[in-house]
Amino acid sequence: MTDLRTRLRAVPTLTGKPPAWDPSESPDTPHPLFVEWLLTAIDAQVPEPCAVTLSTIRADGRPNGRVLILKNVSDDGWQFASNSTSRKGEELDASPYAALTFYWVPLGRQVRIVGTVEPAPAEDSARDFLARPVAARAEALVGKQSAVLADRSDIDVAVKEQAERIADNPELVAPNWTLYTLRAEEVEFWQADQDRRHVRLRYNLTDGLTDGLEDGPKDGSWAKEMLWP
Repeated sequence: MTDLRTRLRAVPTLTGKPPAWDPSESPDTPHPLFVEWLLTAIDAQVPEPCAVTLSTIRADGRPNGRVLILKNVSDDGWQFASNSTSRKGEELDASPYAALTFYWVPLGRQVRIVGTVEPAPAEDSARDFLARPVAARAEALVGKQSAVLADRSDIDVAVKEQAERIADNPELVAPNWTLYTLRAEEVEFWQADQDRRHVRLRYNLTDGLTDGLEDGPKDGSWAKEMLWP
């Protein structure tokens, strides 16, 4: 029997076909470049290009990660949503620092984003919630994400009950549904090379940082630097 190590080494890697990219012509801030890369992934029909790994910090200081969906990106930051009482919501409440990681395999491109996270105003969160499909709203209204599940049939009963509530009140919003904005302090763009001479461009916010979010985000300037593979 072939051992797992041998099987893994036989799996092809860096199979993507990166588009042309000249880092020296990159914009002064990372947001426009990210949007360009994201739209390129969408136009290239990369499967689920908005899927992103969100990494947070647990109470014991250990990292925690999961994949969710990007909702929007602007000069303010990168947005995603969740129930604030979920595990990730509780971790963000205790330590509002996180990382996002995108990887578009067919294009051989990766983007890493690190920064602080803050909840959006309630009306923005409500608007995001109401834009979700009915089934997704019903599941969120149950409000038990990450809780221990005794029997899978309990899901059907709970979701059916919440779907009926939505039918009676289409504007019903889950009270803990929260749209979050990650305000970047560091953004790295990584493009693969089959000879392992990967192209890496990092943006660092050089000022405007805050110790936490008490004073709110501040404008800053970005410094760009190339990194060794």
